[in-house]
Amino acid sequence: MRILHTEPSADGFSMPAEFSEHYGCILIWPHRRDSWQNGAYAARKAFAELITAISESEKVIVCARYEDYDSARKALPPQVRVVEMSSDDSWARDVAPTFVTNGKEIRGIDWGFNAWGGLHDGLYFPWDKDNKMARKLCDLLDCDTYDKRDFILEGGSIHTDGEGTLLTTEECLLSKGRNPEMSKAEIEQTLCNTLGVKKIIWLKRGIYHDETNGHIDNICAFTAPAEVVLAWTDDKNDPQYEISQECLDILENETDAKGRKIKVHKLPLPEPVHITAEECDGLDDMDGEPTRIPGERLAASYVNFYISNGAVIVPQFGDKNDKTAVEILQKLFPTRNVIGLPHSRDILIGGGNIHCITQQIPSTTCSGNLRIRSLHSLQN
Repeated sequence: MRILHTEPSADGFSMPAEFSEHYGCILIWPHRRDSWQNGAYAARKAFAELITAISESEKVIVCARYEDYDSARKALPPQVRVVEMSSDDSWARDVAPTFVTNGKEIRGIDWGFNAWGGLHDGLYFPWDKDNKMARKLCDLLDCDTYDKRDFILEGGSIHTDGEGTLLTTEECLLSKGRNPEMSKAEIEQTLCNTLGVKKIIWLKRGIYHDETNGHIDNICAFTAPAEVVLAWTDDKNDPQYEISQECLDILENETDAKGRKIKVHKLPLPEPVHITAEECDGLDDMDGEPTRIPGERLAASYVNFYISNGAVIVPQFGDKNDKTAVEILQKLFPTRNVIGLPHSRDILIGGGNIHCITQQIPSTTCSGNLRIRSLHSLQN
């Protein structure tokens, strides 16, 4: 593995869309007791269901701490690769590398990670184990790595169409806990240089009460070039209504990098989801303080899905809109099987959902029938 200090775009590399073909997916076995209730046992069941579904159409790598390796190996099907790797929590989307490709090989981007805001408004301290995971995973994959640790960014804050357009939110990328010394224009140029995109569409805010400062992957996602789903509510009394309407106004008045108008598909939100006292009792305190308060609204959204090679796996909340969300996404992904994950609430309690705990690895045939040498070691 080489540590690179050039710009990916100058080297001919860019970030593919999630709906393009994958080699596989990375997840981290849950363990943090102040994030995951009752020693993470409920979360592990949900993770195992998700991992099994993903592994039916692409390879899956699960990172587990030394003390959790045996439990992960026992819970997961044999086709899943389990590797020992330390972590502070289990949000692979935000701590695993963002992968870019030139069609012949992949490289990883090692962003700086500071637990969604560092000492300003981050969610835990320390975060040093998480901050080392991207480089460790690139080493595992024999994949060259771009050193971008001086730029704070989480994978959940960006979404690309693979054709030059990137979605993000001002709420997140312009927050004081990320890169406060940089202007919006400087941040935009960094994203273009690093991800190989030509145009960035900035939404103002993400899902209401999202503790990641409004990650894009909870409110809006590309389903095809020039097409997105947008988290939506018709309830004008819900604080989310104003946010979603604001996003819709921006998207309907934007074009992508190729000059195409953006087609917006509204994906209804579930009724507001609030954590119960019983669920809070199952969480350990952090530094003597509770991490959740009974009645706290959680950032539940069907947009937080994962697109695998053969399926789209969607959160389910025991809500009347569960079925509607699946039906809408099935129409948008006719060649994939849209699957509702029944125990998504046990992931949501930790602060995110399906997309937040997954990170795709682009296919070895991302551009024609070309083989990526960097993943040869994972063929066995």
